[in-house]
Amino acid sequence: MNLEEYKGVYVFAQQVDNEISSIAFELLGKAKDLAKDLNTEVTAVLIGSGIKGLADQLAEYGADKVIVVDDPELKEYRTEPYAHALSSVINKYKPEIMLVGATAIGRDLGPRVSARVATGLTADCTVLEIGDFPLQATPGQEQLHNQLLMTRPAFGGNTIATIACPYNRPQMATVRAGVMQKITPIKGAKANVEEFNPGFTPDNKYVEILDIVKSVAETVDIMDAKILVSGGRGVGSPENFKILEDLAEVLGGTVSCSRAVVDSGWKPKDLQVGQTGKTVRPNVYFAIGISGAIQHVAGMEESDIIVAINKDADAPIFDVADYGVVGDLNKIVPKLTEALKAEIAAAKA
Repeated sequence: MNLEEYKGVYVFAQQVDNEISSIAFELLGKAKDLAKDLNTEVTAVLIGSGIKGLADQLAEYGADKVIVVDDPELKEYRTEPYAHALSSVINKYKPEIMLVGATAIGRDLGPRVSARVATGLTADCTVLEIGDFPLQATPGQEQLHNQLLMTRPAFGGNTIATIACPYNRPQMATVRAGVMQKITPIKGAKANVEEFNPGFTPDNKYVEILDIVKSVAETVDIMDAKILVSGGRGVGSPENFKILEDLAEVLGGTVSCSRAVVDSGWKPKDLQVGQTGKTVRPNVYFAIGISGAIQHVAGMEESDIIVAINKDADAPIFDVADYGVVGDLNKIVPKLTEALKAEIAAAKA
């Protein structure tokens, strides 16, 4: 493999029902940073049917070029045609870096494509940067420059691993939603659009979709919430989350939780914040009864304002909090809720 042939940072621009997923814009934002370090361009790969009109939207979020693979076989996501489409793009255009969102689609697509193009894949990344590999110069070993360093939680989130793919291309990673920042849209931006179709021949690997049933989620996506009231093991019981729900209701916020709460079966996984849950950036984040382990902090430290309530004055959560209250949450939270109710009522009077 001639590594010098591989150039550019490519992003799989996931779309569903001809609507680009938010993760695609987040990846383009990170791709711009990586491309700047490598002095190269950002290319979005748009796969689907009747989707060429979405290209300018990708340009507004940072794509210099958009490769469109448009075919009726790609109308709905199916593993085989999509894997064929993306691997064909990689084989033809030879990107140095290929980023895919760690969504249900991306987690299915990424590993299959990496196997087809004979490269590695680092899954569920939380940090991407350009640097040297090995990280520290080692006597007798060449230190390679301008490598993609891919950081992800390992061993159930109990440690952090930084991984490189120095001898194969492209360097591939799936990236968690909510981790990377979108750029401010560049209104009116236009991308250089190139259409490519490798040809599709249905065979026994093509799944036939008989019906599509769309379910309506009963819970609010915590990644979209502006105010989060998050509880940890210190809340004490699932029933005790009622006082957090009361506070969230007054603030117009949403309840979330730590991994310990999910592991205890108190709340569903959809509400978990942290490295093995979701990464959130609300305007205000209440950390109630949460100790502040690094795995949790990594999922919420970018919040605008962090308010911590914990009976342990030495809890690590206070190191990242903007405001901290040491005391019994069972007394503090109801009083805070009542005070807010009174303040809101007075403002309306």
